[in-house]
Amino acid sequence: MAQHQRSAPIVITMGDPSGVGPEVTVKALATLSPDERGDYAVIGDKGVLARALAASGIDLPLQDWPAPPSGGLSVIDVPVEGLPDRFGVLSPRCGEAAFQYIRKAVELAGTGEAAGIVTAPINKEALNAAGHHYDGHTGLLAHLTGRRASWMLLASERLNVIHVSTHVALKEAIRRATPEGVLETIRVGHAHLRRMGIAEPRIAVAGINPHCGENGLFGTEDDEQIVPGVEAARAEGIDVVGPISADTVYHRAYQGGFDLVIAQYHDQGHIPIKLVAFDTAVNVSLGLPIDRSSVDHGTAFDIAGTGKAKYVNMLSALAYARRLAGSRREAPVQDEVEGL
Repeated sequence: MAQHQRSAPIVITMGDPSGVGPEVTVKALATLSPDERGDYAVIGDKGVLARALAASGIDLPLQDWPAPPSGGLSVIDVPVEGLPDRFGVLSPRCGEAAFQYIRKAVELAGTGEAAGIVTAPINKEALNAAGHHYDGHTGLLAHLTGRRASWMLLASERLNVIHVSTHVALKEAIRRATPEGVLETIRVGHAHLRRMGIAEPRIAVAGINPHCGENGLFGTEDDEQIVPGVEAARAEGIDVVGPISADTVYHRAYQGGFDLVIAQYHDQGHIPIKLVAFDTAVNVSLGLPIDRSSVDHGTAFDIAGTGKAKYVNMLSALAYARRLAGSRREAPVQDEVEGL
């Protein structure tokens, strides 16, 4: 991995060309100093980015990476034919373009030509309509990096949540909450927080059932599937407790009692994060050989191209990417879980 961000930029995939990704990307980069902007390169379509600049009322030149920084926006142009000429259109061609941007980013990060990846939102329907059948960025990145799995961490100032499963039906999420799955998730979250400077992370595991099953009254999944995973992690020396009822564990973590909560499924983790940090939470992919952070919102086709999209979340994702790149330079990162 290159040791200087200017020679190895953090690359930003602009997401679905019809969504708000191009807009929030150019808005966020426009707030940075010219020197700071030189640490980033946008992977996408120059024509779409030009339209996003115009819609946002921003006057910055687009320059081809790796040209010497001139204060403009560095772009790695990945042309895809047939893109709509306006925002807000659900299109398989946009799904194909989003896939190509991500594949290019993974290629650059894998060779060390990029210091990390920040992703703007993609549309899962468009992605699948283009023939790329993934549940979103998390599964797609695992496939492109040759990993059998990756984990979704939602990070914010006062609450951090990692998920045992994400984009699956609730019935399937309960099936996936195995002792092995819970243990692996704890390990991954623990390793990441240590990398980010927390020497002894305090981890809590949320239960599946109301009141963690109430000793079998409301189900036995907590006792049979979650408890063994927690006990195995504790045997490895990890400071973890649980299962704790999901209706209290997030409040305790938000008040400073825990550094990380293990959520068992998508909504169990997303709802509290989006309640307390809707505009600032960052989506981070763990368990991969590359670093990726992302905004934690969708394509918002209804406001794309109107200039209304907020870019605060993109600034948070860029800041987290800088922290990841810095930690990698200080101590090269090994795979977060042996065998992944």
